[in-house]
Amino acid sequence: MTGNDEHHGAKLDFKGDMSYGDYLELDALLTAQHPRSDAHDEMLFIIQHQTSELWMRLAIHELNSARDAIAGGELAPAFKMLTRVARIFEQLNGAWDVLRTMTPSEYTTFRPSLGNSSGFQSHQYRLIEYVLGNRQLAVSKVHEHRPEAFAILSAELARPSLYQVALARLGSHFDATDLAGEAHTGPWAARDLVQDLWQKVYEDPATHWELYELAEKLVDLEDYFRRWRFNHVTTVERIIGFKRGTGGTAGVSYLRKMLDVVLFPELWNVRGAL
Repeated sequence: MTGNDEHHGAKLDFKGDMSYGDYLELDALLTAQHPRSDAHDEMLFIIQHQTSELWMRLAIHELNSARDAIAGGELAPAFKMLTRVARIFEQLNGAWDVLRTMTPSEYTTFRPSLGNSSGFQSHQYRLIEYVLGNRQLAVSKVHEHRPEAFAILSAELARPSLYQVALARLGSHFDATDLAGEAHTGPWAARDLVQDLWQKVYEDPATHWELYELAEKLVDLEDYFRRWRFNHVTTVERIIGFKRGTGGTAGVSYLRKMLDVVLFPELWNVRGAL
């Protein structure tokens, strides 16, 4: 029996062809972990955050495409993309479960190696918040030292958020003008007219089915996003208690404030009005 027969005909010679590792550029990916201490658990900390950034990279890709699809009236593809983003945050939730296997004693062995670096400085996380409509301008300054990232965030602020694009579809459906407004540079504030129109959708789903499904996709996305934020808080509290964050934030107390941020307020408020 030949070697190829043993492996069911699998190709074994890649001297002149692209292999799995070549396609995924695994040499670069798997050599991007550089612990700055001898602590065993620093590798866990680095990989957890690197993989989270990769998932966020995909979330941004899907959110941008979903926004474009909604703006173009292609709601069915947008629904699939928004569902995918919700599941991406489910994956990110799972990452906290892995990180929570690290104890406070283990974290203190390498925490000084982090210097002032912090997840607060993740421009991809900031971009996700901006795309979703939570546009806190004051924190953009933390990204100024990286011109490319800062330019991406600045460009996003000039665009309507995902929710504003969804509201434009809602307004068009009910002949309501300027429902979404211009691209905003602050957290989205609930509007009575927006809630009233969403209520019409929820009171008669059969008549407004696409908007009804869009609303539920957005709620599903925010649901998973909230769970990710909550798990972030509990993980940080479990590992460092109420110490200040490495990036200078108040740590747990700051993260708890973020739990109060509502991305799509009218979609949550309408539930109590039905």
